[in-house]
Amino acid sequence: MDPVDSEIEDPGHLPVMTDEVIDGLNVSRGGIFIDCTVGLGGHTHAILTAAADARVIGIDRDPEALEIARNRLSKEVSRVTLVRGNFNGIKQILANQPQELATEGASGILADLGVSSLQLNRAERGFSFRSDADLDMRMDQTAGETAADILQNLGEEELADLIFAYGEERGSRRIARAVVRAREKSPITTTKQLADIVVRALHIKGYWKVHPATKTFQALRIAVNDELSGLEQFVSDAIDCLKANGRLAIISFHSLEDRLIKRSFQFAGGSCICPPGPRGIVICSCGAKKRVNVITRRPITPSAEEVAVNARARSAKLRICEKL
Repeated sequence: MDPVDSEIEDPGHLPVMTDEVIDGLNVSRGGIFIDCTVGLGGHTHAILTAAADARVIGIDRDPEALEIARNRLSKEVSRVTLVRGNFNGIKQILANQPQELATEGASGILADLGVSSLQLNRAERGFSFRSDADLDMRMDQTAGETAADILQNLGEEELADLIFAYGEERGSRRIARAVVRAREKSPITTTKQLADIVVRALHIKGYWKVHPATKTFQALRIAVNDELSGLEQFVSDAIDCLKANGRLAIISFHSLEDRLIKRSFQFAGGSCICPPGPRGIVICSCGAKKRVNVITRRPITPSAEEVAVNARARSAKLRICEKL
């Protein structure tokens, strides 16, 4: 078996909710589809397989993932355009494509917001505490601060706020205090160092179902890659890039992302998102205007059968809207 194929077929690399994505995007009708987080090419491969006249523009900011996807999709090279970039720049990316791709509008757009298995399983990328490695966590390793940089540079209060906001970690202040004390002795540069600091700070001993450092690592990863910034704007921009009746599908893996997507879909669906004022009275100033029909009032979640095969899918939520 080709090493690329074996990597794709490993359960840890399976794309999440493929059937639901294909159905939700109405791929069978063909057209141009944009895979905003192409990763190893799993969803793109499924789109191309589902419709002979489908074309895909695949975007990813991880050059290593793009190279694997390029090899994986080499047999469909005439129907795939791979672009290195951040999906938040979807409008500019589409504008830079050949005129037929840039002006027709997309039949469907997909964004899978999860960290790819390639990144999680490569110890040297520093996303996971399962192996000891440098605290990097950058999806694009050519630019930006690493997780180690953030741990070294932020003040205790800022670090606590970051861990609480992005990790929803109740013990954030204890963790931040422990990090500051530890870095006074020596810089925190490896995943094991950080994981051990978190465990000691939270005083958790013995067996645990979920590793105590999970939320802290999530918070740092989100901060390093600026994952939440611009997500609501991305939804608006992606809708602009759709043709009439085109669909936008977004897969999220934690509540922070899902809340932002739900709110963005509600706003694009014409629902006011202004908070209630005094006495619970809402005075709308958000200017919500109906641009889409929300297909999923509640998110689609993976089946028990899929979770049994691919544990990565267990926290996935899929939301879909259709442009008017």
